[in-house]
Amino acid sequence: MKSGEVLSSIRSFDLNRLQQDFQNLDPNDPGVWPLAPRVAVFVMLFVATIAAAWWFDWSEQAVVLEQREAEELQLRQDWLAKKRLAVNLDEHKRQLAEIDRQFGALLKQLPNRAEMDSLLSDINQAGLGRGLQFELFKPGSDQVKDFYAEMPIDIKVNGGYHDLGEFASDVARMPRIVTLNNISLDAAKDGRLTLEAKATTYRYLDEEELAQQRQAAKAAQGKR
Repeated sequence: MKSGEVLSSIRSFDLNRLQQDFQNLDPNDPGVWPLAPRVAVFVMLFVATIAAAWWFDWSEQAVVLEQREAEELQLRQDWLAKKRLAVNLDEHKRQLAEIDRQFGALLKQLPNRAEMDSLLSDINQAGLGRGLQFELFKPGSDQVKDFYAEMPIDIKVNGGYHDLGEFASDVARMPRIVTLNNISLDAAKDGRLTLEAKATTYRYLDEEELAQQRQAAKAAQGKR
């Protein structure tokens, strides 16, 4: 008999015997089962146990582990950011002091309520000093903001082109902050020009007004 035929016979014999091992098994007495069925059942139980453990416990633990790893990464980033701040603390203090100084300088450019009449007079005199003729100079109501108030002023003034330009420059160079908005320029009948604009100047709120602002804010929060 050739070797190929021998191997074929052995394989056929093994398969036939394996099939016989899985036949006529007594489910009430697995201890007498042949080795192959017992091994197969053991493997199935092992796989089922692993799958059940993953489904009911390990999968949740894996999610928690991912969350903890993400939290650890965020904590590391926060720690590095705080470390950089701590290393540059002196520089940050210097920058903060510079910001406070600049803010104080800007705040000084805002008049208080008592100085507004003087500022309005300065704007009016700037126009008269250039030979301009005011048709309208009407301050509006204050528009109160967080710590300052805006006062709009409707202006309509007649004059030459260069005089009007110098007037705008004079207003821009004032020590107090004054802006010109919504500017329109039209030719008058006498050859002169008419400038219409809304000037806006700013003042900071005094302690009484700030207290009123805080009370109004608390009242608004209480209504909510």
